[in-house]
Amino acid sequence: MKSGDETTDVVIVGAGFTGLSAALELKKAGIDFLLLEARDRVGGRVESRHNRLGERIDSGGQFLCEDMPELMALVHARGKTLVEAHIEGEFVAQPQMSGMQAERTYLASMAIRDRMNMIAPDDPAIAGLTVAAWLDGQNDADEVKAVFRSMIEGLWCQALEKMPLWHLIDNDRRITNEVSELQYFVRETMHSLADDLARDLGDRVRLNVPVTAIEHGPGGVRVASVAGAIEAQTVLIAVPPMMASKLDFAPPLPMPLRSALDVWESGAVIKVLVRYGKAFWRARGLSGMVMWRDLPGLFACDVSKDDDHAALVVFVGGPLALRWRDLGDAALRAELTARLAEALGTEAAGILDLSYRDWTHDRWSGGAYSDLITDVTAVDAEPTILAGSPPMYFAASELSPSFPGYIEGAIVAGRFAARRIIAELQSAIATKASGS
Repeated sequence: MKSGDETTDVVIVGAGFTGLSAALELKKAGIDFLLLEARDRVGGRVESRHNRLGERIDSGGQFLCEDMPELMALVHARGKTLVEAHIEGEFVAQPQMSGMQAERTYLASMAIRDRMNMIAPDDPAIAGLTVAAWLDGQNDADEVKAVFRSMIEGLWCQALEKMPLWHLIDNDRRITNEVSELQYFVRETMHSLADDLARDLGDRVRLNVPVTAIEHGPGGVRVASVAGAIEAQTVLIAVPPMMASKLDFAPPLPMPLRSALDVWESGAVIKVLVRYGKAFWRARGLSGMVMWRDLPGLFACDVSKDDDHAALVVFVGGPLALRWRDLGDAALRAELTARLAEALGTEAAGILDLSYRDWTHDRWSGGAYSDLITDVTAVDAEPTILAGSPPMYFAASELSPSFPGYIEGAIVAGRFAARRIIAELQSAIATKASGS
């Protein structure tokens, strides 16, 4: 140990829901730890900001449903208020089509998704195929394929041409909700839940501490940051795979692990909250949901907290987000307003406030909800990363056995990783005691 280095049992890098959940597990087990976060807040891809009306809004991860047990349990345990998202009414498709035709087209696109998920991820027949290539070979109508593309690029925020088919199938099979993932949101903001978890950890959480290097060997790890170095028995790197690949390791990571981290790429998303004086769409029998077939990745839905807080959230995902981010602020706002007015009528232009968070190329978490593997041959990337290289371990929502890319997945991933570390630390203590 170098003179002046701080010591602990475990260092956790990253205070998103993965890192926070892992830290709480270590705390329950009585394991000493430090949780280092590069940002000035916890939450990772979950954050909140004030809009121009002075309201606190979720500018990052927001939604949950009853089929996400770990997140639902946390929300209830922390006394949060669930708001049920409004879904009653007609779904709007752009370019316009009748409500009946829109429903038929949507159901047909879901049938494509179901057909896709019937394929085994390791089926040799799909080796080397991207989602785009597979979709081109399907016999569905072009308008149905367009809805499927918009849905997938909106959810995964990546061009279908970059997505290995086996990877999407593997991801989608782990997302097991039977009710809409947009079922609920938290009145107090989802980010308030992250803040609550961090408060339970006290001064074990350190903000504004980017990690610059990780030295590792049989005797443990030395984690260097802008605030100094920390010696520990082990380190849990709880950041998205693409971010983990940017860390400096000494000695370099084993080549299989290095390669497994390098095949991930973050998508792109811009999240927009549009506030109105009233939910005018409801009076017209509309749900507030809009999907644009001609702009893959563009989707809107109702997130009104109550009659006094009417709002739509608009997601701009995938290649469209990268194009629109280059428009500049005024042009982006004008584009969004025009698209909403075209879909929902002239009342949609009567906006009280339009706030957006551009996540594309975010410094600390990439550009979207999650990273995706973009190498069609990298079938062993996830298990290789999960195996880690003790005393270094990796965890992220992307690697979760359930709901990868979601807050639920982050919680599960953090807890699994922490329990593995706890078991190995306790085993080492028992081995040392029996040999003394």
